[in-house]
Formats: sequence, C-alpha cells, structure tokens
Amino acid sequence: MMEPDATRREIEALCQEAARFTFATVCVNPTWVALAANLLKGRGVGVCSVVGFPLGASTTDVKTFEARRAMSDGASEIDMVINIGALRSGDVQAVERDIAAVVLACHESGVLCKVIIEAALLRDEEKRTACMLAKAAGADYVKTSTGFGPGGATAADVALMRRVVGAEMGIKAAGGIRDFETAKAMIAAGATRIGASAGVGIVEEARVRNRTLESSRPPRSISKP
Repeated sequence: MMEPDATRREIEALCQEAARFTFATVCVNPTWVALAANLLKGRGVGVCSVVGFPLGASTTDVKTFEARRAMSDGASEIDMVINIGALRSGDVQAVERDIAAVVLACHESGVLCKVIIEAALLRDEEKRTACMLAKAAGADYVKTSTGFGPGGATAADVALMRRVVGAEMGIKAAGGIRDFETAKAMIAAGATRIGASAGVGIVEEARVRNRTLESSRPPRSISKP
C-alpha cells in the first residue's frame, strides 16, 4: 500500500489481510514500517519498504540511509528505484554504483534487495542494461515497476528481464496486476513474485477456479481388494 494518503487504519487492515492470506510481504512506505513489523511479528509475513521511491532520483547516500533506517524499523526486504535519468543518459557506472550501495547495505543486514527498473520509461535496450547492472551489483531481484509510472508490468517485459538475468535471480512483476489471468501470465513469462494491491481478489479468484476444476473432474474409480 504505497498511496501517499494511506491511513494507519488502512495499514492495519493490509497487515491483517496479508496474515490471513499468507502473503510473502506487505509493501509499505518507510513511515509505516515499524507499525507493520510490529503487527506482523511472528505471523510469517515480511515487511517490504521502498528506497528512492517512486522517482529513483535521490542521491546514493540518501538511498542508502533510507534503506538502513527502514531495516532498523523492521523491514525484511527493500525495493530500490534505479537512477532512471542516469541510465537514460548512458551513465551506467553511476547506476551500478547506486544499486550496489543499497544492495550492500541490505546484505550486511541479511535483507533482500529488489531493484525497480520502471520498465515503462525505458527502451528495450535500456531495460536489458538495467537488468545487467542489477545482476552485476548483486541484487536479489529485478522488479518491473513502481506502480506510479506511465505503465505497469507486462508479460513481454518480464520475459525480457528473465532472458537477461537468467534463472538465478528473482523477478517481481508489479503494477496493474488486477486479476488471476494477468498474474498467471506474469508467472508463465518468468516472474517469481507478484506485487498487487488486488492480491486478495487474485487469490480468491484462484481458489474459485480451483474448486470449479475439482468439481468438474470425473470421480475416481474405486477398486476393492
């Protein structure tokens, strides 16, 4: 829940839903990390927070401080936004240094780091470069989108990212994933994590489809000894 007007009550409800449906994490702005971590302690759901969000235009030292503060408040995963302007300017060394600094801060604390490339703002070659830089910097995941850009996740972008990073890195598809079919398409394309504000609806739709599939199967034959 990344909206700037999210309230404490909404964060509390988000955490309750996440625990009920055993989601991997809740994703919240840094100001809510301590609350979410307290609410989810011992419930098997992690807390993810964001760094340089949503523009990626903060300086590296600020991103690193943000990451360390979020982790000290209880974040178990960090999603950082790359310096999109530097990438589009061709300054790949600056982008890699930016990513590597946040990754190092995360790994020193045993925390996963995901790198948001904001694919909707990039040409395909820039997407490839962003993914290669994230991999070179030691990131755990690449992620398609912030959800605040001009477009969200597409199966084509996920497939491109998977081709670049190979099998060893995680890929998080996020932004505009509102139904089960879209989530399934992202997984088929190579996503290993789905980020969706409609997560509850997606899970419930999947359960309904499962029940329908089970009820449509013919009964098993019974054999007696």
